[in-house]
Amino acid sequence: MNKTIKKLFFCLTLLGLTAGVNAAEEVNKKDPYVMIRTVADITFKRFANEQSAIRTEPNLLKTIVREELMPYINYQYAAYKVIGSNFKKTNKAERAEFVPAFREYLITSYAQVFTLYNNQLVEFAPARDFSDERVVSVATSVIEPGREPIDISFRVRKNKKTGEWKAYDMVAEGISLLDSKQAELSSLIRQKGLSHVTEMLREKSQKSISFK
Repeated sequence: MNKTIKKLFFCLTLLGLTAGVNAAEEVNKKDPYVMIRTVADITFKRFANEQSAIRTEPNLLKTIVREELMPYINYQYAAYKVIGSNFKKTNKAERAEFVPAFREYLITSYAQVFTLYNNQLVEFAPARDFSDERVVSVATSVIEPGREPIDISFRVRKNKKTGEWKAYDMVAEGISLLDSKQAELSSLIRQKGLSHVTEMLREKSQKSISFK
């Protein structure tokens, strides 16, 4: 993972550290602002509660990400955005193979960066009216003593049919995670095909999590 992508994933892990909501609260997928805060809080409280087990078996982080975070990530939309301009050069079967491989790759990537958890403070910007919006950005600032605040926004998209919101991208200091992944994989998809990239992501997702 290059430094830009690593920084973006690290910033994502910071989003829930001061969510300030009840982890037992049911996730409200009809409100993007409440959803982000609640999911972040639940994820990080579980991370904290299972810290001993995680240190013994770091791959438990993959389970936490899979169970607590991924249900609220629109990984199919993100995967298709990564395919981008190569979309017409792919077929339905190839895309059907790519999407779950991309999902597992995200799980492994998030889980590895969760090892960097260090109690940073996060401030959430006030919610805005989203009644007429299809996409909103949930803005936050990461506060760490001795450093300038890091501005982060989490892009969340509304499903027309269900009215529910799911996250699909985050932007840290003006850098989009999704755009970065697209830039990283687009040329490979164009040169070697989607099936090749699918296999590559499958291999990467098999990597064990380790504390460095």
